Amino acid sequence: MRRFLIAVLSVGTLVAALAGVAGAQAEKATLTLSDGSIAAGIGFSWGKGTLTYAGKTYPVKVQGLSVGEVGLTRATAKGTVSNLTRLDDFSGNYVAVGAGATVAGGADVTVMRNQNGVVVELQSTTQGASLKFAAEGLHLTLAK
Repeated sequence: MRRFLIAVLSVGTLVAALAGVAGAQAEKATLTLSDGSIAAGIGFSWGKGTLTYAGKTYPVKVQGLSVGEVGLTRATAKGTVSNLTRLDDFSGNYVAVGAGATVAGGADVTVMRNQNGVVVELQSTTQGASLKFAAEGLHLTLAK
């Protein structure tokens, strides 16, 4: 019985230690963006934002491309960034595939992932009019 109790305590301690290490590896971050876009089949978007990570705020530059979109919009977005273990992993090409429409204003949720496994989930509000059935991509970089 004593060996069983020691084994259970050892496993419990190991699980708690591993959970602490996993939590330290990928700290949650937040992202705020504002941008505009213009499209006639192929669209281009631009903008800026801020990344808050490990208690610090970093300026972000946004460039994007979409295929299968028509319209002119301005958007603001807020969201979370996960799987970010190093600040250097944030910059990259984020890809999402989706369909949606905006008429005079609306809301959307987009989940994108970059080549480093960093996941961005954004809730956006748009102004303007657009229709899309498109593959979307954003290039997010830390501004210098």
